[in-house]
Amino acid sequence: MTTIPQMTSRERVLAALAGQPVDRAPVCNPTNVATVELMDLAEAPFPDANRDAEMNARLAATGYTELGFDAIAPYFSIIQESSALGCEMQWEGKDNWPTVRMSKPIWQGPEDVHIPPGFLEHPDVATITRSIEILKSEFGDEVAIVGKTMGPWTLAYHVFGVERFLLMSIDDPDMTLDTLHRLKEISVLFGEAQIAAGADVLTFPDHATGDLVSAEYYTRFLQDIHTEMVERLPVPLILHICGYTLDRLDSIARSGMASFHFDSKNDPAEAVAVADGRISLVGNINNPVTLYARGPEQVREEVFACLDAGVQMIAPECAIPLATRMENLLEIPRAVRDWTAEHSGNGAS
Repeated sequence: MTTIPQMTSRERVLAALAGQPVDRAPVCNPTNVATVELMDLAEAPFPDANRDAEMNARLAATGYTELGFDAIAPYFSIIQESSALGCEMQWEGKDNWPTVRMSKPIWQGPEDVHIPPGFLEHPDVATITRSIEILKSEFGDEVAIVGKTMGPWTLAYHVFGVERFLLMSIDDPDMTLDTLHRLKEISVLFGEAQIAAGADVLTFPDHATGDLVSAEYYTRFLQDIHTEMVERLPVPLILHICGYTLDRLDSIARSGMASFHFDSKNDPAEAVAVADGRISLVGNINNPVTLYARGPEQVREEVFACLDAGVQMIAPECAIPLATRMENLLEIPRAVRDWTAEHSGNGAS
């Protein structure tokens, strides 16, 4: 077996996303690993850490400095763009996620979709780009910085409301496609701004989950748009869709995305088989049961199951519960190192 020299965290993540050999599987958090415990440690609590760039950067950095993950992801939620577009927000408190009040949609149809003047200067958008600049200045090429830009399907939920948008997709597919193509320009604009600020990778959440829509919807409405995003955003893209997605993974694998961040509702071995080397996978440690309610032993079992199956990068399945204990998060990189040592004899660090 060829021994691969030890890599930096950034090298490890980018190599895995490019399908190249790595010294060990990266622990890459495409969404968020902030917790109340880490907020206290960094003196950067929610909701302020979502809206102040320096606090945001301090909290995001703990994923690397305290947890030992190979990536830093400073966009904790899924609502920064929506706030800048004019959605009514509920910022919540330290132990709760900020949300969009989707019962009060701001737009009715595709003709309403527009990018407001000063969108990139809006405080809730600029917080993320400025945080990336701070993190890039502090860590340079040491660790991968993962930005995030919402896909058009997710944005549609926020600006139209979930029920209204899903009814549109049933009643008027042409209008739905028109809407998505208009919304995708917001995804590109914010993604480009984060790349310019220093992001190495972008997570692209687009929540066409099996819990809400069929696999055929992904192919009909999103596959071509996702391929276009790969062409227009010049960094590796990690597609994120919650819920059951094995039934649409074949289409996702043909999108050109570098990686797919998948949910624990999907068996790792089955996901690897469907992906068949066409797209890398990152995931899929269970959040509400394993990370939140169980202990390090169960976390280790799930990490080993993912690595045994051939999952290329290890991560929680989605943004973790804010009350998750650090001991469970610390077990993820520890288990990856131990699995690597057992299987290669390298004892990768």
